[in-house]
Formats: sequence, C-alpha cells, structure tokens
Amino acid sequence: MLFKELRELNVLSVEEAAEILGVTAKTIYRWENGEIEPRKAFLRLLEERLNYRKKPKDIIPDFTFIDLFAGIGGIRKGFEAANGKCVFTSEWDKYAQRTYRANFPDDHEIKGDITKVKAEDIPTHDVLLAGFPCQPFSIAGVSKNNSLGRAHGFMNKAQGTLFFDILRILKYHKPAAFLLENVKNLQSHNKGDTFKTIVGALENELGYSLSWVIVDGKGYVPQHRERIYIVGFREKTDFDLKECKFADPTKGPTLDTILHSPDETPEEHYTLKPQKKTANIKNVVNDKYTLSDKLWNYLQDYAKKHKEKGNGFGFGLNNPKEKARTLSARYYKDGSEILISQDNGKNPRRLTPRECARIMGFDDNKEMQMIIPVSDTRAYQQFGNSVVVPVIKQIATYMKPFIIQQLKKA
Repeated sequence: MLFKELRELNVLSVEEAAEILGVTAKTIYRWENGEIEPRKAFLRLLEERLNYRKKPKDIIPDFTFIDLFAGIGGIRKGFEAANGKCVFTSEWDKYAQRTYRANFPDDHEIKGDITKVKAEDIPTHDVLLAGFPCQPFSIAGVSKNNSLGRAHGFMNKAQGTLFFDILRILKYHKPAAFLLENVKNLQSHNKGDTFKTIVGALENELGYSLSWVIVDGKGYVPQHRERIYIVGFREKTDFDLKECKFADPTKGPTLDTILHSPDETPEEHYTLKPQKKTANIKNVVNDKYTLSDKLWNYLQDYAKKHKEKGNGFGFGLNNPKEKARTLSARYYKDGSEILISQDNGKNPRRLTPRECARIMGFDDNKEMQMIIPVSDTRAYQQFGNSVVVPVIKQIATYMKPFIIQQLKKA
C-alpha cells in the first residue's frame, strides 16, 4: 500500500526508491507483493518521504543557505533548526548521498563533484555552509601523508584545494554570511601559514568580516571533539563568535545518555530481543558488536608495546559514566578509540551505528531518529566525518539575528 501511494503522488518511482535504499527494483516489487519483508528502517524512510510530500509548504524561512561538502547533513540540520531553508546541496560520496537523501527528501538534487559545478548554476542564497575536507589538515592526515611521502594541506591537490571552490562561490554570489568548519589543527597547520592564507583570502580578497573559535563538543555530547568554526559576514557587524555561549565542556552528558538502554524497543540488527524474558529488558545489544578474542588480544598487545616505548597509542576503554575520545572515520576498522566495557567477563564492544548517531547529536528527538540506510562500515565512516549537531544549532541560533539584520540592509 505504501509503495502504491508513493507512486500515485509522484513522490518516488520504483527505480528512485531502489537507488536510495541500495536495493534492486526487483526487491521493491517483491516487498510490494508480500513475498519478502522489508527492513523497518527502509519502511520508515519511505514513510518519511511520504510525510514530507504531504506536509504544508507555506512555512516561510528566515533565510536560505547552500550545503557544500554536505556529508550526511549535520550542518544543515543545525541551520534548519534556526528556520533556514536549504536550496542547494553538494556531496561527492554516493553512500553519504544515500543517507542525506533519506533524511532530507528535497525538491533539489544532490550535486556531486563541486569542482565541476559552475558558480552561476548555484541558486542565489543568503548563507554558505561548508564543512570542507579536513584530512589534509588533521594531525592524523598530516602524519599519514608525511609517512607516505604525500603532500598535505593546500598541496594536497585532491582535497586541500577544495577550499578555493568555496572562494569562487563566495566571490560570485556574495552571500550575507558563511560558516566554515574544520579540524582544530587547521589553525596551526604548516606553522600557521595555511590559516593565514585562508583568513587573508576571505578578509582581504573578498572583504568579509571574520570571527572564529575552537569548540569542544563534549559540552553537548559525551565525546572530546574539538573543531574550528569560522564565520564571515559580508558587511561589518558586531558579531563575535567568541561571545556565543557554548555549553561547558567540563560538564555535559556521559556515555550512558547515548548507549542503548534495556527498555528501548529493539532496532533491527543493532539490538535484539533477549533470548530469556526478563522484566524491564526489551533488548540487548547484538553480539556482533562485541570484539572477538583475537581482536581484543591484538589491541591489548598493541597498546602494551607502545606503552613500553613511551608512546600514548592504545585503545580507549570506557564505562557508561565516562566521556569518550573523538569518534573518527576509521572507527569501522576496530573501534579502538571508543570501546564500551561490558559485565560478566565479556570483551568490550564497539558503539552501534545508532549510538554513533547519538554521540554526534543527530538523535535529539527519539521519536524522529535519523534514518541509517547504509551498512555499518559506511555508517561509521559517515558519523566519524560529521559534525556535532548541537554545536551547529548553537552557532546558527547566534548567527540568525545578524543574518536577518544584513538581509534587511540589502
């Protein structure tokens, strides 16, 4: 019935649904005919599409924005909370596109390689948002590229120079404001020369008034995650990002706020119904997230070896009342940076993708959880590359009156 209604309202064709869900059209038809049962997450994705099509369109946004290097939409989510409307999206990774489409069923397509998009083909907008690739500037990225004899920073032709695509779009459209996000190390990369280049281009070449700050997301979520946020306004303003009242990183939530709780309704393959019926326990975390003896022994031996050498490399083992290290895109490999201790002598476990969504601040409304239509491996990569959504919401809320003020002057 759901598939028929989607087609009748011209919301999704079978082919479009198959592309978004990562299945074949034949599988869609088998679901419709009742031959096989679709995953609940897939049904919810399609229901969201239908609800989006039916919801009122008369809500007037306070400003418009474009979402560059969009990933899975963390920055967009924060600015939509401030009543902004996205009018253009660019993200090159097809799996990130799938997650983005699932959660933001737009009336505009996602453009891929931004280097191939002409500035004049991008809609007029009030704010430019960009979490441009951070690997060329991150500590881990610099170390890896150095060890392999590769260039980093702006010399990394594949990713570092994507910043100049931001410049050409800003130069052409001259939006009222922008927000750029990157790793903390951007400010110190190449002895500060990289950051000086960025600031010089934005201030001197384009004439924007800049403000920036490094924020640790652990005031909002239970992980240490420092990122630099750069805000620019076309006209001079009293805006100062350092005056934004961010949550105290010495306080904030602990891991127990994002871990699966026993009274949750089981969700697909992340959690399962317990084999033995027990009062108040509706689910248990799937054992596939528990480390094997082989991997756990390897991580312990690896940590011991580096400790003897005086290095700090090793796994991060946490109990539910602690905060974790930074979730990274390599989490799918072994989960070593954030491991959760378990009772009864069990090996520690990784976070599930649902817990990763929570530790990044996506699931602020448990009734409207983020749809995760990709494999665990892809999900770990996507969340590890994303932003702490509540931090973005805080920035968007702080920017909003200044954005509106500048739009009134235009």
